[in-house]
Amino acid sequence: MELLRKLVEVRAASSDEGRMKDFLLSYVRENSKDWKVQPTIYEGRQFQDCIILVFGKPRTAIYAHMDSIGFSVGYEKELIKIGGPRAIDGMQLVGSDSQGEIETELMLIETEEETSIQYVFDREIDRGTILTFKPNYRETTEYVQSPYMDNRLGVWNALQVAETLGNGAIVFGTYEEHGGNTVASCARFLMEEYHVFQALISDITWVTNGVTHGGGVAISMRDSGLPRRSYLDRIIELAKASKVDFQLEVESAGGSDGGVLQKASLPIDWCFIGAAEDNVHTPDEKVFKSDIHSMVELYKYLMANL
Repeated sequence: MELLRKLVEVRAASSDEGRMKDFLLSYVRENSKDWKVQPTIYEGRQFQDCIILVFGKPRTAIYAHMDSIGFSVGYEKELIKIGGPRAIDGMQLVGSDSQGEIETELMLIETEEETSIQYVFDREIDRGTILTFKPNYRETTEYVQSPYMDNRLGVWNALQVAETLGNGAIVFGTYEEHGGNTVASCARFLMEEYHVFQALISDITWVTNGVTHGGGVAISMRDSGLPRRSYLDRIIELAKASKVDFQLEVESAGGSDGGVLQKASLPIDWCFIGAAEDNVHTPDEKVFKSDIHSMVELYKYLMANL
């Protein structure tokens, strides 16, 4: 899983997707010659930092977000959250500013009134600098553990599916972690240009009392949003026919690119399907390899049969 390690090491917080975009464009252009179908690549001002790959005659699009949680440097060493990272005293953060590369630590300052988040460094860091968890990729025979499994693993899954994809589209989107993305405009483009009305959200969900490690990929029946039931039922029936291990998720909160599609003025069906992780939004996110394998296999089956 060397590609997954490389994806983790590409620092790209929510205001710096350019690093990840450049990496993915380079990877696709270098490797797609060996794929079953060479995709048409769409990127540029119309799509901001997003990338769209179109294979053959697409019916369904995979959406995988490139952005990460992290922190913005504010005033007087203050750190301001991007998305929902867990702030743990002493955790290592990395980034770069006008003065060079940065490797710093997070410090929690507790008073009677509040708990503030600051960095510890031997100089002042430029305001607005993005800091993210220091990459620390670990792999055993059973699991992968690293920061940014959410959603480097969703991106990796899409790239695995791309190798054998005959007909379909892949959208590498941005800003999912704090709701300001351009996924809806990508969906409109695919709907108008290719008549694509179906979406699968390649993202990583959470281990809960109903979703466990080793249970297979999770098909989300709902989070804060509800997929259209007829579309969801089709996916579940196909999942049963695939013989791939899966489990059903029902949550009352949370969201993804699917929520953006649901709120857009577009008749796009969507469903979130992803492996479950523990230690969410920390440097130690953990996903079982058996669930990762199930995720790839189910996506391949659905893209061929949905």
